[in-house]
Amino acid sequence: MKKAKAIWLLILLVVPVLLLSGCESVTKRADTQDTWNRIERRKRVIVGLDDSFVPMGFRQKNGKLVGYDVDLARAVFKQYGIKVDFQPIDWSMKETELKNGTIDLLWNGYSVNPSRAKKVAFSRYYLENRQILVTKKKGNIKNLNGMTGKILGVQNGSTGVTVLDEKPKLLKDKIKNHTPVLYDTFPNAFIDLNANRIQGILMDEVYANYYIKHQPNSNSYRTYISKELPMEHFAVGMRKGDKTLKKKINQGLGNLQKNGELRKLNEKWFGQDNNYLGPDNTK
Repeated sequence: MKKAKAIWLLILLVVPVLLLSGCESVTKRADTQDTWNRIERRKRVIVGLDDSFVPMGFRQKNGKLVGYDVDLARAVFKQYGIKVDFQPIDWSMKETELKNGTIDLLWNGYSVNPSRAKKVAFSRYYLENRQILVTKKKGNIKNLNGMTGKILGVQNGSTGVTVLDEKPKLLKDKIKNHTPVLYDTFPNAFIDLNANRIQGILMDEVYANYYIKHQPNSNSYRTYISKELPMEHFAVGMRKGDKTLKKKINQGLGNLQKNGELRKLNEKWFGQDNNYLGPDNTK
C-alpha cells in the first residue's frame, strides 16, 4: 500500500514538470524556428481566421470564402508561387493555434496591441481601424455614457475585450455588472442586439460599417466613435521565429502598393482607396 502511494506521489510530481517542459519547448520553437524553407517546399501556407468577420474573411451564402484579407493574402503569396489555405479557428484561441503550429499566420482583421506583441510578431500595418459602439436607434443611446446600466456584447478574444480591460472607466465600469456578454462571433451578437437582449456592441469599425450597410434594416442602427478610443492598425500575426516569412510578407505588401493592386483591393471592398501601408518593420 505504501509503495502504491509512493508511485502515485511520484506521478503527481513528475507529470506537471513534463507538461511545463512541453509548453516551454513549444514556445521556444515558436520563438526561434524559421519555417520559411518548409513553407516554400510544400508550396502552401496556412492562415487562421474567423470566417464570419466581414469584410475581411467570411462565407457567402454558397459557402465560398471571400474577403479583403482573403484576397490580400492570396495576392501576397502568389508572388512566391505559394498557395494559401484558410483554416477557421476559435478566435479566442488564435495565438495558441499559431504557437502550436496548427496554422502559420493570423490574417483576419488582426489588430496590433502591446499584449498581442508579447506573443506574436507583426508584419507592417496595412489598414487602419478603431473600436466603435453599435446600438439600435430606438434605444436612444448616443454615447458611451448612454450604456450606463445597460448590457454590452463583445467578441471573445477581440480587441474590444482588451480595450474594456485596459480602459475600464470608458465603458466597462458603466455597463451592467461591469461585465460584457462574450460572443464567439459578431453575427450572434447582432442577433441579441436586434432582440434587445443586449443594448450595445463594442466592435471593429471596419466590420460594423460593412455589416450594417448590407442589412435590410440598416437605418435602425447607430454607431458612435469615441475620441478616447485610439486608432488601431491591422497587421499579419506570425510566430516570432518566422523572420523570413515576415520579410516576405512585408516585401509582398510593398509590391502590391507599387503595382496598384493594393489600391484596387481597397476600392473593391471599401469603395475607396484607403491608401495606407505602414513602414516596413523587417529587422
